[in-house]
Amino acid sequence: MEVIRHLFWLLVFPGFLFTVILGLYACWIVRKVTALIHHRIGPPVLQPLYDVLKLLGKETLIPEAANKTVFISAPVVGFASVLLLSILLWAVDFSPANENGMFLGDVIVAIYLMVIPSLALILGSSASGSPHAAIGTAREIKLVTSYELVLVMAFIVVLIKAMTFHGISDAQNDIQLLSLSAITQYQHTPIMSISGFLAFLAALLCVQAKLGFTPFDIPEAETEIAGGVLIEYSGALLALWKMMQAIMLVALPLFLVVLFMGGIGTSFGSIALGTGKYVLVLVLLILIKNTNPRMRIDQAVKFFWFYCGPVMAIAIVLAMLGKFYGKWWL
Repeated sequence: MEVIRHLFWLLVFPGFLFTVILGLYACWIVRKVTALIHHRIGPPVLQPLYDVLKLLGKETLIPEAANKTVFISAPVVGFASVLLLSILLWAVDFSPANENGMFLGDVIVAIYLMVIPSLALILGSSASGSPHAAIGTAREIKLVTSYELVLVMAFIVVLIKAMTFHGISDAQNDIQLLSLSAITQYQHTPIMSISGFLAFLAALLCVQAKLGFTPFDIPEAETEIAGGVLIEYSGALLALWKMMQAIMLVALPLFLVVLFMGGIGTSFGSIALGTGKYVLVLVLLILIKNTNPRMRIDQAVKFFWFYCGPVMAIAIVLAMLGKFYGKWWL
């Protein structure tokens, strides 16, 4: 029975099936809201599922100049990592901290899992041998190196705020702060403080870049380099990339909800409130996507390094001052 329970957890709820369905539904919401903003009707609710099924039925073409092993394995690795990240976050939200099998330091694991899809995209596109993909790969590398530091600094603010909330000082309890389950139990949500709110805004923009949404859709840029990093992918491999992006629409906003907004919870009221938090983050991502033009890669790098970076440094200083003086609102 224990094996069956774990298989159900991994494959049905909140595992593969539930996460993919929710991700495809989130994709439909993004496309539908975008269409309404553009004064169009938009696709039916099952259109993202139809798109994936159609791709699964098409032939998978592999370029002759491609490194076939890397080209094929990259979308599999990217899809597996983001699926594991989503299951990890669901475990944090839907299971008690002492029963869900979580481990100290899982926030570090979550950060690593968030990086793997971008690295898989870089490896897969560079292995295709296409000049268009090479341009997209160069852009993706620059984009990743520009926003990852800002994202880590935002997470550092959360950890400092967590120490402030509980007055933690000893080393053993400091290690406990690296548990996502422990972070969701804090008395004050980080977003309610000045430094936490600044960190949330910066992390939101970094998630926008990770999702490849405008104004950071520079590596794909269909109107410039005809799809860029994904130009040589087709069939089932392209379907894997599409499903990976769909699951990222679930995992990345949910990660922000867990770190900055206190997670979701298990009671009916907390689930409803947590769903509202997720919808709020998704709406913010959609609004940013539809109200900004695409940046050039040099503009994106400058934005993250010279604007978001200093703001995050100020947020860290404010969080440390709040911890030192016992002012959680800093």
